[in-house]
Amino acid sequence: MLINDEMIDYISELARLKLRDDERESAKNEINKIIDYMDTLNQLDTSEIEAMSHAFPVKNVFRKDEVMPSKDRDDILLNAPDKKDGAFKVPKTFE
Repeated sequence: MLINDEMIDYISELARLKLRDDERESAKNEINKIIDYMDTLNQLDTSEIEAMSHAFPVKNVFRKDEVMPSKDRDDILLNAPDKKDGAFKVPKTFE
């Protein structure tokens, strides 16, 4: 399949691109190279290759949810610049 000017016009319309003449020629050449490479790949024998959805095995990477004691509130507030009633005191963001 060779890409012609009509196909470039159609693709640029779908992509909502306005291509200058030199850009149209460049796009036509690049798309033709991509299609040629795809034809080369299609010649490979993949009959014994197992189909896959990912290049690497996908596994659950989440850690087990375990209940753990939290930090002591007083230890957390040791470096607080300002505190009130066991919490961080921050400036008001609106009146």
